[in-house]
Amino acid sequence: MQEQRIKTILWAALVVGVLSFSYAALSYASSFARSAQPSSFQVSGEGKVVAVPDVAQVTFSVLTEGGLDVLKLQQENAEFMNQAIAFLKEQGIAEKDIKTQNYYISPRYQYCIGDSGICPPAQIVGYSVTQSSQVKIRDFTKIPGVLSGVVERGANAVSNLSFVIDDATELQNEARTEAIGQAQEKARAIASAGGFRIGRLISVTESGGSTPPIYTAERAYGGFGGASPALEPGSQDVIVSVMLQYEIR
Repeated sequence: MQEQRIKTILWAALVVGVLSFSYAALSYASSFARSAQPSSFQVSGEGKVVAVPDVAQVTFSVLTEGGLDVLKLQQENAEFMNQAIAFLKEQGIAEKDIKTQNYYISPRYQYCIGDSGICPPAQIVGYSVTQSSQVKIRDFTKIPGVLSGVVERGANAVSNLSFVIDDATELQNEARTEAIGQAQEKARAIASAGGFRIGRLISVTESGGSTPPIYTAERAYGGFGGASPALEPGSQDVIVSVMLQYEIR
């Protein structure tokens, strides 16, 4: 009788142990499955605004070459550049729109010529002085006259004519609003298709917003006599991309 009772107790303990182990295993499996499922998702959106550039930028340079008298070359170079800048101000261009970009002095060498096989070290026979300035032109009707005028006053290189949007902040805000709206609409569509609800917004990542300049002329030398070139600013895309991350409920 006592032996039968002990067997019954042991059997009951074994059953309880098995059930407890099974429950723990199922709970762990359920928790693991929940943790393996994604708790958030991401959607992207892009906004674009097309605008017409309102500023033209152009670089002009004065290159002066000569002998060993560097001071004389600097004075000559400065005279031509000052004449060009004075002309720009006469055209109504503000000082804030005229910026010196480069100023450098470089030696010019004379190298050995001939087949004697014996060459002395290269000698400095003169110097070159180069000064470059960038000007912003807000009145596009003045562009041809500016290009011709700076050349007539001593500039011997004109380059990098480009059209840009001077302040794109409002355009970027407009593109950003469009991008976020597009991403939110995409998030609602994904949640509806996936059978879940959208939780709180976790993060917002933005890229883009740049407005690269439109280059019209790579480089031009000499004057612009006769007919003026046709220069059109075209249009420019202001693009903002966003990435939104939402919780899944």
